[in-house]
Amino acid sequence: MAQGPVDNIILLADCYKSSHYKAYPPGTTKLYAYFESRGGKFPYTVFFGLQYLLKRWLCGPVLTKTMVEEAKGVIDAVFKREDVFNEKGWNYILEHHGGRLPLRIKAIPEGTVLPTRNVLFTVENTDPAVPWITNFFETILVQTWYPMTVATNSHIFKQIIHHYASLTSDSTEFVEFMMHDAGYRGVSSVESAALGGAAHMISCKASDTVAGTSLLRKFYHLKGVGGFSTPSSEHSTVTTWGRDREAEAHRHMLEVYHQGDAGCVCDSYDIWKCLEETWGGELKEMVLERGKRGGCVYLRPDSGDPKEVVLRSLEALGKAFGTETNTKGYKMLPPCVRVIQADGINHHSLWAILEHIKKHGWSTTCAFFGAGAALLQQVDRDTQKCAYKVSYAEVNGEGVEVYKQPITDTGKNSKKGRLTLQHQDGKCVTVQSGKGDPAKDLLVTVFEDGELLKDYTFTEVQERAANVPSDFDVIEFLRSDAGR
Repeated sequence: MAQGPVDNIILLADCYKSSHYKAYPPGTTKLYAYFESRGGKFPYTVFFGLQYLLKRWLCGPVLTKTMVEEAKGVIDAVFKREDVFNEKGWNYILEHHGGRLPLRIKAIPEGTVLPTRNVLFTVENTDPAVPWITNFFETILVQTWYPMTVATNSHIFKQIIHHYASLTSDSTEFVEFMMHDAGYRGVSSVESAALGGAAHMISCKASDTVAGTSLLRKFYHLKGVGGFSTPSSEHSTVTTWGRDREAEAHRHMLEVYHQGDAGCVCDSYDIWKCLEETWGGELKEMVLERGKRGGCVYLRPDSGDPKEVVLRSLEALGKAFGTETNTKGYKMLPPCVRVIQADGINHHSLWAILEHIKKHGWSTTCAFFGAGAALLQQVDRDTQKCAYKVSYAEVNGEGVEVYKQPITDTGKNSKKGRLTLQHQDGKCVTVQSGKGDPAKDLLVTVFEDGELLKDYTFTEVQERAANVPSDFDVIEFLRSDAGR
């Protein structure tokens, strides 16, 4: 990726971090911190994105004399004083470690599906002369929250679709293509699009956020692409033809992309006339002929009440193209035509649509979906209550358990001591206070002294993320989430 506005690793942290090296107890030689989801919206997390941050920012010699000089000028100016910036500490790392960061990071393998309230990764300094470095990089490392949360968000979308497909269809083979990422334009930056787009591709293979593929190719050894799309119209490619030539616009789309799949937006004017008269009449034979060649036309409503619009669209197309009843007893459109709803989709609207069309006798695999903001942007660090806390220190040669217990919010209580993640009684649990068995620890060292020690492929990530917690009931989750 091209360089961004910040290239100096000393400026990758909240400003106040620069003042903390003086605030720890004199004689401190070790700080050990951990990152977790303290709960939040989803009962589990799909861990993803740490490898990108490590490769992008922390691997190799990442500190230079020029950076130290630049950062001193910036930090001195920010605080309007010259006794804050840790020039000696940064120069020590430069001189004794060649600009490599003396840190050890252990993490669960990327793609792991883990119940919340468990440690996801730990960080500690490997040089007792610079213990402050552990918490200095909290800011950048905590940004793992975004790809991790989007990966979990997408995983839940897939579980909802899979649940209904299992109930109403003879096959679930298309489930991974039934939630399309349409969020590129709606996120805060290209980097967000790349991270969020890549996170979605772990569970789902339909995407227009091609930046996700770019990130996976560069940072996760992807050889091909992570998400697939199809030639599709937008409102401008229809409305430039004029209202009286809408049918001609759709015909033209089918002609210039005469084989394979194609998508057409249908609500530029009167969607019901478009579906019933244009697609169900004038263009019907073109759709059927395409189907004989293995192609499908995806017709997209883009306004109105999604629940009612999807059902009425299916009914209109069923009347025009006919239906068959599958072995589960639900109506199916012929494979040459489908509805794709990409407006107003979130977990609860998706649930409402699928339940609604199921109750009206339709297989839910007749409707595909897309999400933008709800997939990539309507999440934040508190969605999964992500936090990074110091839990262990060594001061004057003595080990110290470090923790917080705010009387006003027990949900923010932090873990104590050194941590291990272990299987106990069939569940993953975090063992605190150094009482775990290192031989059973699921955390593996991924980074040490500037070197990446584990380099996961996207295929490995996907294989791990294919798991779903055995006690997870997606409908019960939706009901409980609706009541919050």
